[in-house]
Amino acid sequence: MTTSVADRVNKHRTGLRASGLRPVQIWVPDTRRPGFAEECRRQSRLLQDDQLEKETLEWLREAADTDEWK
Repeated sequence: MTTSVADRVNKHRTGLRASGLRPVQIWVPDTRRPGFAEECRRQSRLLQDDQLEKETLEWLREAADTDEWK
């Protein structure tokens, strides 16, 4: 007997819920949208000379664990 994709997905989700997990839906920016890259550049330029941004980036560099990166 074959099972439908919907049945397999349902079984998988039931197993995840039984493991104590729950589904969460999140919305993220659509990077394919026209103008997205331009808006990223615009916002980045606004932070170019921002002292707090520089301090935050330095802190991130110091806090990052990159020893195992290839």
